[in-house]
Amino acid sequence: MQERLIVDGYNMIGAWPRLLALKQHESIEAARNALLEELSDYAAYNGIETWVVFDAQFVPGLSQSYEKYHCHVVFTSEGQTADSYIEGMIKDTTGVLKNVTVATSDLAEQRIIFQQGAIRKSARELLEDVESTKMHIRYGDDSYRIAPNPNRSLTTEQLAELDALLKRLSRNEDPKKHD
Repeated sequence: MQERLIVDGYNMIGAWPRLLALKQHESIEAARNALLEELSDYAAYNGIETWVVFDAQFVPGLSQSYEKYHCHVVFTSEGQTADSYIEGMIKDTTGVLKNVTVATSDLAEQRIIFQQGAIRKSARELLEDVESTKMHIRYGDDSYRIAPNPNRSLTTEQLAELDALLKRLSRNEDPKKHD
């Protein structure tokens, strides 16, 4: 099944602490770029087609769309909200072979999204998913790893066995052979 994620861009910027700080201290453009970078890794790692919709609130003019960081980016036309654009996208794409998730924390929009057959995800949930994906990318799947325990030390016998094994290996002997 094909996965599509549609993100209300300004909703995420207003809800994710790092992006909100960028918006308030640097620029809205820096916040938009940071959002696209974050979503790019998430989408690529999870194999999700990702659309980020910004309404014309901060970029007035004609509607425009382009691809950046492997995300489809849409700026709605002046007077059109991201919500209405997203609702139109859902009608066109929700189906048996396509799973559509919309990320927004707007409660009214979440109800409409759900009624149209899409899955809703809050800004906080998407941020948690993005952060979790970052950890998987950085450290891999740690389900098989044993975390080191600083309180557990090797016994004298275990150290002696390891020392003997090291000597056998350095002489190219069979590591299973015991002295």
